[in-house]
Amino acid sequence: MERNEILKKITEIARDIFDNDEVELTEATTAADVEEWDSLSHLSLVSDVEDEFGITFTLAEVSGSKNVGELVDAIIKHMGEK
Repeated sequence: MERNEILKKITEIARDIFDNDEVELTEATTAADVEEWDSLSHLSLVSDVEDEFGITFTLAEVSGSKNVGELVDAIIKHMGEK
């Protein structure tokens, strides 16, 4: 799966969680860039992304990701391990 496809799926998930169809995520997007992105919505986003891609993030990946691009990197890493 290509990076842009993964980013598109994450964006769709985020729009649902944040209840905002105008959210546009890029690889540089951080939680601070999205008004609705708080700690609770972050946990929902991580859980839904794990479900969508059939993966489980490590605690370090969840807490250490600085932006959406690093989340995409983690997804690609896990998909390669399958």
